[in-house]
Amino acid sequence: MNKQKRIEIFTRLREANPEPTTELNFKTPFELLVAVTLSAQATDVSVNKVTDKLFPVANTAQAIFDLGEEGLKEYIKTIGLFNSKAKNVIKACEILLEKYDGEVPQSREELEALPGVGRKTANVVLNTAFGKPTIAVDTHIFRVSNRTRIAPGANVKEVELKLLKFVPEEFKKDAHHWLILHGRYVCVARRPRCGACIIEDLCEYRHKTSD
Repeated sequence: MNKQKRIEIFTRLREANPEPTTELNFKTPFELLVAVTLSAQATDVSVNKVTDKLFPVANTAQAIFDLGEEGLKEYIKTIGLFNSKAKNVIKACEILLEKYDGEVPQSREELEALPGVGRKTANVVLNTAFGKPTIAVDTHIFRVSNRTRIAPGANVKEVELKLLKFVPEEFKKDAHHWLILHGRYVCVARRPRCGACIIEDLCEYRHKTSD
């Protein structure tokens, strides 16, 4: 795929959704960090149901730490892997309180040092909470990048690095959100809705559908 095509693809995505953002509910960087940590192998909808009850009660590192593992589990027990997630969140809160006065650090290295925070989570927090031009690659973005040929790669790290290389600078900050939403609602896994896609004529996917 050439540069001009990529520019046109992101121009159209921007025109359709000028101010994209995450579908996770949050008001502060800390709330986003917790929500993204909880979202591993869970839907945003299921996480929002949990945090809509949790955050009015505890939405700071100190408040959630004070709940303790068992207390936190009561709020998050409806989502997958809640036992390990509760352990990681409580430990992360302890580190935030000890090292950062309860605030969320703004560097990748410091974020990835927190329990339960990998590269993807760190990228989401850096991008969505702090406006950094990072691109977190999840299953949706991995699929869209390979299907369209915007940034094909054999694994998520390779796709991320190619996106950072190929996505024009003016689109980098919002590219993550455009691609994830496109993958979630249009370029879906089993049968992409090519007929309803605003970039169908630019996409290089060989097996297009009429949907």
